[in-house]
Amino acid sequence: MFRPTATARSAERGEARLIPPNWRYAWNNSADPLVVRAHGLAAAAARPSVTVSRPAGRGPTLAYGGLQHGLTHVLPFLEQRRGTDSDQSHHRTTWAELASGRAARDADLLTVGMLRRDVPRQPPRHGLLLPFRINLSVPVGPNPQDVLKRLSRKARQQHSRVIRSRSRTLEVAAADADFDAFYDSMHRPTMWSRHRDAARSEERERARVCLFRRGVLFFLCESGRRVAGMLCRLEGRTLVLRLAGVEAGGEAPYRSGTYMAMYVLILQWAAEHGLTRVDLSGCEPFLSKGIFQFKRKMHPEVALPDNHFREKRLILRVLRDTPEVRDLLTANPVLTLGTGPGIEAVYFRDPVRPARLDLRWECPGVSGHRTVDLDEFLAGLPRSPHRNPAGQPPLS
Repeated sequence: MFRPTATARSAERGEARLIPPNWRYAWNNSADPLVVRAHGLAAAAARPSVTVSRPAGRGPTLAYGGLQHGLTHVLPFLEQRRGTDSDQSHHRTTWAELASGRAARDADLLTVGMLRRDVPRQPPRHGLLLPFRINLSVPVGPNPQDVLKRLSRKARQQHSRVIRSRSRTLEVAAADADFDAFYDSMHRPTMWSRHRDAARSEERERARVCLFRRGVLFFLCESGRRVAGMLCRLEGRTLVLRLAGVEAGGEAPYRSGTYMAMYVLILQWAAEHGLTRVDLSGCEPFLSKGIFQFKRKMHPEVALPDNHFREKRLILRVLRDTPEVRDLLTANPVLTLGTGPGIEAVYFRDPVRPARLDLRWECPGVSGHRTVDLDEFLAGLPRSPHRNPAGQPPLS
C-alpha cells in the first residue's frame, strides 16, 4: 500500500496549521469575484520567469513563461507528450521579453500564461491563443435513464454489458474510516501510479474538511467489494467531482471500464437526487489529453472555468521550424479562442504529417474545427536541423 513520506506528512501538517483548509480551498477553487480579482492582483504584482526544458533525447526544446500555474498545468503535459527526460533551467524575465519571444531564444516552442486583460489583440504570427484551462460538465435531468443517452454508442454498450456481468453497484459512504480508506488505499496510490512526482491533489485534511464533510463519497462495488471511489463536493445543485482512485492504484480497472461505470452511476445518482449538473472538472486545452478524450464519451459541455482560470489565457508560439516541432504540433491538436463565439478545435498537418482527426473534438461548447497547414503557419521562421541523435529519424 502507498505510504506518504515523512516529508510529505510534515508538509501537510505544516500547511494545515498555517492556513485554514477552507481558505486554501477557496483560494484555489472559488468563483467568488473577490477571490478571482485577488488572483489577478497577485499575478500582476509578480515578476514573470521562464523555464526552458531541453530534451535528453529526441524532441523540441520547450519553454514556458508567465503565470506560475503553467509550471504545474502546462509544461509537464508538453514534456510528457514530448516523451523524453528533460533538463530544465529557470531565469527571471519581463512581460515584454515574453511577448517578443526573446525570453527563450534557444527554445523551439514557447508557451506563455497571462491574464486575459494583458493578451494582445492579435496573437503572434506563428502563435495561437488558447484557454489556460477548460471545464467539462454534464447537465442532468430528473430521469436517470437519460444519462445513458449521452454516452457514445460504444461506451453505452460496454457499460450495459459489464454492469451486469461484474455485479456493479454504487455505495454512498459517510464514516471517517471510509474517507481514510478511500484516501489511503485508492486515491493516493492511484495518483502515484499514474503521475509519480507530477501528481497533484488535495492535502488530506483539506480533502476531509472541504470535500468529504461538504459532499459525497462514492464507492463502486463489484459483488459487494469496493474497487474504486470518487470524492465529490456539493455546491448548490451541482455535484463537483474532485478526487478519484481505484483499489491499490492498479491498472486492471482501466481495462475493464471501471471508471466509466462509476461516472455513469454517479450521474444517475445525481439525477435521482434532484441535482441539475455534474462538474467533471477540467484539463489543459489539448485534444490529446487522455482525460479529455475519456470524458468526451459522456458528451459534456466545454466552457471556461468559473474560478480564477477563467481570467487566464495561454499563448502557444512557435519560434523555430523543426521536424520535432511539427511532430509535436500534429500529435497534439489544441482548443483555441478565436474572434468568433465559443471554443474552436485546431488540427495541424503538412504533406508528410496527416492531421490527427482521430482525436475527436465534438462536444457542446466547441463551435467547430479547422485544420492548419504547417507550411503556411510556420512560413518565415528559422528552419533548424533536428537535434536528434545521429541516424535516428524524426518523431512520427
